[in-house]
Amino acid sequence: MFITLITDCRDANAQSRQETRYAELFPGQNISFVGVSSDIEAAGNLIDVLDGAGDAEGVIAVNVAPRHGRAKEKWPNGTPFGYFWFNKILVVCTIDGETLSLVKKLGIADRVNVTDIREVMAYGGYDEAAIEHAATSQFRSFDYLPRLARIVWDKVDAPCEVLPFTEIPDAGPGVWWIDSFGNCKMTLLPADISFEEGAKREFVLNGLAIEATCYKQLRQVPDYHTGLIVGSSGFKDKRFLELVVQGSSAAKHYQISQKDTFEITRG
Repeated sequence: MFITLITDCRDANAQSRQETRYAELFPGQNISFVGVSSDIEAAGNLIDVLDGAGDAEGVIAVNVAPRHGRAKEKWPNGTPFGYFWFNKILVVCTIDGETLSLVKKLGIADRVNVTDIREVMAYGGYDEAAIEHAATSQFRSFDYLPRLARIVWDKVDAPCEVLPFTEIPDAGPGVWWIDSFGNCKMTLLPADISFEEGAKREFVLNGLAIEATCYKQLRQVPDYHTGLIVGSSGFKDKRFLELVVQGSSAAKHYQISQKDTFEITRG
């Protein structure tokens, strides 16, 4: 069994607290941690962890829960948490924004079970003080999400309302991750741009038009040329495109930031 945390609560203090709680609730299990800064980063990492897990059983906990701006108006204490099963993998997650958009895009699930903290904690046998603390906590990914995971893992289900993925936002065209080489992992699949080796495609990034040639593999891109390649990230036979500059950083070359508000428009 594996446990993977994908969260924007990613400083050293928050990481150690979350890992300790999961270790206490799931003793003896391997725990890995991915720090993200936005819902679309979380979305892409969720796909990659599901892909990497194969047929294993495990828990993936995904948390991006801002309380400012639109989120403050929409939810009293941040986005609700939900869960769904994919084969033997339990995904517990925040449901707002684009966090589940790539799961939707790739057809991995078609619904998420939305939970109420007080109701589920009572169902799990927690006392009144623990329930109220979790419901009003500013750190619900520590006080509630691990407990939701343990409750559902043990009982398979929990009190919930079903939210169909038709209510989940579609992933906008953009970059969900910039790797250590400056290659930009995109939310687009080859079919989204009618990918054809040797063909040119134009994108507009932050007002800058970029022409890139399609190559199946990174090694085929000529030195210091811009390419669109079929990357390593994705699920099974559905792999995300990457914008690259061979021998350099595409992110630096085109001043691309890793942001959930960053968009690419196909030309």
